[in-house]
Amino acid sequence: MGIYLDYNASAPIDRRVLERMIEVYQNVYGNADSRTHHFGDQARKIVENAREQVASLLAINKDEVIFTSGATESDNIAIRGLKSYGISANKKHIITTSIEHKAVLESAKAMQKQGFEVDFIDPDETGRILIQDVLNKVREDTLLVSIMHVNNETGIIQPVKEIGEILTDRDILFHIDATQSFGKLVDELKETRYNMLSMSAHKLGGPQGVGALILRKEKYKFPPVRAVMYGGQQEYGIRPGTVPVALAAGLGKACELAQAEYIDNSKKCRMIKNRLIELLKQSGLQYKMNGEQEYCVSNTMNLCICGVSSEALMLATKDYCGISNGSACNSNSYKPSYVLTAMGVPADQVENSIRISWGPEISVEEIEQSFGRMLEIARGLVW
Repeated sequence: MGIYLDYNASAPIDRRVLERMIEVYQNVYGNADSRTHHFGDQARKIVENAREQVASLLAINKDEVIFTSGATESDNIAIRGLKSYGISANKKHIITTSIEHKAVLESAKAMQKQGFEVDFIDPDETGRILIQDVLNKVREDTLLVSIMHVNNETGIIQPVKEIGEILTDRDILFHIDATQSFGKLVDELKETRYNMLSMSAHKLGGPQGVGALILRKEKYKFPPVRAVMYGGQQEYGIRPGTVPVALAAGLGKACELAQAEYIDNSKKCRMIKNRLIELLKQSGLQYKMNGEQEYCVSNTMNLCICGVSSEALMLATKDYCGISNGSACNSNSYKPSYVLTAMGVPADQVENSIRISWGPEISVEEIEQSFGRMLEIARGLVW
């Protein structure tokens, strides 16, 4: 099947995470909210331990961790859950960017339909949002600023730490979509000020179907979000529904492993990236990197191979490499990447661009064989 290079869509589950989940599935079958028997107590202890593991990775309090089905749901709660408060406080202005994940973009558009005004800020050619562009949009009635930490298509790190500092003394909520940085840019997230943060387990070796919304307390109170679904009072009444015990345990284990290994993982990913660049230079192909690599994470590369259609390349190399040309959420669409377009990348360059993303467990030997073969095929597709 070749080498899998689409970790930004979903990373393979870590064997140690899977073992922990199997143990829970086999031995713990109570509902964590059942309070009348030992089985519920046992499940609740596992869920709370997982909550502590998530909190430890971010250096926050465990009661600030709300389990969800993943970052998409977390984004929806963080944005759409502010509707009632925004109306009552007469703060109906939202600032976000044009390169956010669709979970943020579509949630913001849904708020527009409810009478809120939204400013979508474009990045510059580096792929970064300019801090001043955000500040220029701030108004007296600004309710929320929502900005992703790392772009899922380009891997470009956004200046969320600086923006968080600036917004600290203003009566504006700050939400970070940390889906691609959680468990990777650990130190930066610990040092960043925010009110809300979204993440998914399956981007860092955890299971699909679980994630968290982090709600930082101020004066012992959560940010003024409300549930966007109804059904129960689980997760402090913010996310109703039975907490999936084994999935939560898997997320917790993934966080525990990330906390112990993130420094080594980053070094390994950087080594892989350096080798990929070497192979590109040796290939004889003309290529361009999309986004300023100075600001790019170590496990992602978005590049245009000049004269080679991304669709043709992906089809021709399916047996050797699992690559993509953007977010998995848009994989059924043949429209050009809205992220690269917003950066001002020329249309022909967008059409020839692919996203490559990887993890620390990939060996250099695998890269040399499978990625090298992909480059050979690409040479035959140049027109």
